[in-house]
Amino acid sequence: MTLAELADAAGLPARTIRFYIARGLLDGPVKAGRGAAYTPEHLGRLERINSLQAEGRMLSEIGRTLEAPEGKAEAPAPTAWWQHAIADDVVVWTRTDMSPWRTKQVRAAIAEFARTTREE
Repeated sequence: MTLAELADAAGLPARTIRFYIARGLLDGPVKAGRGAAYTPEHLGRLERINSLQAEGRMLSEIGRTLEAPEGKAEAPAPTAWWQHAIADDVVVWTRTDMSPWRTKQVRAAIAEFARTTREE
């Protein structure tokens, strides 16, 4: 099927399909060029992407889910973060797993940013 036919069947704009191909969520056409051809597998993959999006998943998570063996999708390991309140409307988050020297640099930069923000 052509890109237009695939787009109609999936209920998506052709632009979205091209975006999915560029992001690696969908394989490119089996025949490239002016007469690009798509298969029922492309349509099935698009339907799977749509169903995962309907569940509220982000494209990065969908990509990991689609690449994992069936039923084996793993979430990334959680990371701990420090929260620094700079002002009433400004919060800076930093990872807690930085090296001590990097933590010292980041905290100094945050303190400087907080000082200049309060002066204005």
